[in-house]
Amino acid sequence: MKKFWLWAEPYNKKVITTALESGADAIVLPTPEKVEEVKKLAKVEVIAPSDKADKKLCFPQKGDNISECDVAYVKIEGKADEELAAKLPVPVIIETTDWTIIPLENILAQKKDVYMVVKNAEEAKTALTTLEIGSEGIVLKTDDLNTIKEVGKVVKEYTEKLPLVEVEITKVLPLGLGDRVCVDTTSLLKRGEGMLVGNSSAGMFLVHAETEENPYVAARPFRVNAGAVHMYVRVPDNKTKYLCEVEAGTPVMVYNYKGEGRLVYVGRAKVERRPMLLIEGKTKDGKKVSAVLQNAETIRLTKPNGEPISVVDLKPGDIVLGYTEEAGRHFGMKIKETIIEK
Repeated sequence: MKKFWLWAEPYNKKVITTALESGADAIVLPTPEKVEEVKKLAKVEVIAPSDKADKKLCFPQKGDNISECDVAYVKIEGKADEELAAKLPVPVIIETTDWTIIPLENILAQKKDVYMVVKNAEEAKTALTTLEIGSEGIVLKTDDLNTIKEVGKVVKEYTEKLPLVEVEITKVLPLGLGDRVCVDTTSLLKRGEGMLVGNSSAGMFLVHAETEENPYVAARPFRVNAGAVHMYVRVPDNKTKYLCEVEAGTPVMVYNYKGEGRLVYVGRAKVERRPMLLIEGKTKDGKKVSAVLQNAETIRLTKPNGEPISVVDLKPGDIVLGYTEEAGRHFGMKIKETIIEK
């Protein structure tokens, strides 16, 4: 997940609250005086050169002891500064005197946890996409409220993008009763959006949100009826969780039919016993995708154009969206291992 930090200098309550309302993940204070004031505004991570901060900021170019800090700041004025930033053992905020992507490219080639100081939305876009992977996040230096809002939108846009693939349905089999998880989020989802779930993390279907009206039940656009308790669901930072582990406060990923992902939070997860379906499919290169979903009209997969299709209408030969990768997870984290899942 890309991070959005605000460099709060000078201290300005309106600027900080606007940043928080725009999705800022942390407030960076270059001096220790205002840590307590920021903490009174909201429950947010504060990074400052103070033991009272959530993460201690240091300035190695000024002689600070790197072993005593959690985040470092380095101003890039030459090759020696690039080399210093790249070898630091903690996340580093880098700022250039003449904004350019070259120092960032050089550092990103050696170090991943880099946060680039930017002044506007255009610089934020460049920082988040340099060398394709981009910086871990950006640190915005501005007191312009509109710029803060624009940068907040940019960071959300670059949260994650996955190469979704077309999956041809090969089997739809009623299974009888099982326990399924209905995930109610704290966000309103749109047509064409849903969650990636599957019997294996190597193959997942894009299960559509309940955005559609029907004669029997109103739309529930905050909800994804995600399927059986044993299945994987994709969460931030390229990880998965079992659906039975999802609960209020859990962050999960929502994707649209273009593969563009955004972070949402679970407000409630309901486990209920319902009739289930086994749905299987294969990609053009022969990879298998399968899921166990509730057997009901309101549960839908997603077509390549973003249109939802109900599982009760699904038949072999239909094309829907999914995501595939190599199998292998340990406590939800992707690993390389020999594994066969059936």
